[in-house]
Amino acid sequence: MQAVRARGLFYGWVVVGVTVVTLLVSAGIRAAPGVLIVPLEQDTGWSRSLLSFAVSIGLLLFGFAGPLAGWLVDRMGPRAVMLGGLALMGAAMVASALVRSQWQLVLFWGALSGLGTGLAGAVLGTAVAARWFVARRGLVIGIFGAATSAGQLLFLPAIVGLSEAIGWRGATLTLAGAAALLLLPVLLLMRDSPADVGATAHGQVGPTPAGQRSTTRGVMGAAVRSPAFWLLAGTFFICGATSNGLIGTHLVPHAVEHGIAQTTAAGMLALMGTMNFIGTLASGWLTDRYDPRKLLAIYYGFRGLSLLFLPYVQGPVGLAAFAVLFGLDYIATVPPTSALVADSFGRQNVGTVFGWVFCAHQIGAALAAYLGGVARELLGSYSLAFLVAGILAALAAGLAFRIRRSPAVQPA
Repeated sequence: MQAVRARGLFYGWVVVGVTVVTLLVSAGIRAAPGVLIVPLEQDTGWSRSLLSFAVSIGLLLFGFAGPLAGWLVDRMGPRAVMLGGLALMGAAMVASALVRSQWQLVLFWGALSGLGTGLAGAVLGTAVAARWFVARRGLVIGIFGAATSAGQLLFLPAIVGLSEAIGWRGATLTLAGAAALLLLPVLLLMRDSPADVGATAHGQVGPTPAGQRSTTRGVMGAAVRSPAFWLLAGTFFICGATSNGLIGTHLVPHAVEHGIAQTTAAGMLALMGTMNFIGTLASGWLTDRYDPRKLLAIYYGFRGLSLLFLPYVQGPVGLAAFAVLFGLDYIATVPPTSALVADSFGRQNVGTVFGWVFCAHQIGAALAAYLGGVARELLGSYSLAFLVAGILAALAAGLAFRIRRSPAVQPA
């Protein structure tokens, strides 16, 4: 089937639309464990540390799926990877709804869902933006980040409502249906590159510059010898630990333990998603205009302050204030980080290199998700975990200034 092209419309915007919806559903599925920990605990009697371990395995596989997604995108194109990710997400949610033992929870709720959401997650969006856009690339990445925020905004309150009405298993099956419904639109509308519709990337003048052609074969060998790669990976490790690792997994249980209703706490996650939507769009716009390193330093510093404030949150008003402050930069770090990856390692290598940078993000997230649960069981609260996360975010702010905006690194 030929791509449908509206008169005067660059087809890349259709691709953006398809990718936005895919990222939205993927984000909703990835974030579901954070609001279903309490219903799972009540239904199964399994410990908080076990449930945190299953979530951490999902986050870890979500991260390791990043390099795999980048590698597959660079060879097979975003369309096939998107279809595979959605199919895997749907299968994982069906299997998760049927779990009866702890190993099944870790395998399906953790590993399989992590792999599926990782294939159809941030790395895919970054690669799509790099393939289709030269001008407005930061804005498009910001839109994709906002889609992830919208996944929280739309899905989390709905998941809580469904879990209360039909149980956590029924809510999980509903997520499977959402993933399945997307397969046909992706199959019909998604395209891998501008060449598929007889176009060039938006804003590109002339042929692709030699330094931007794909050099995937040896690009990681060059990347790991570059300090920029390790600084990007290190700061993104802290980003993952302090965002969807600790806050995404443990904010709702923390709030419930302080007498805040679960529906109210989930609503605060939705508020966080709203602010993140605004913050990430703004970050994409700013990344096209200002030094990404300075933006990263500001975001991480701001995040550190909000995390240091969190242990003192005891009621809905304080939680709402935290949701606003933290939400503004929850994933606002993605546009400047991906821009620095493209600047340093080449636009056509973003899928591969950002995949490994994103893997570091999810390793941090997995560790924080698990250790946060352990800290809660040992100490009786999350306070120390939040304070340590605040200090780490401040460290990331300092490291951001050490990243050099070098030209594309060429493999040896």
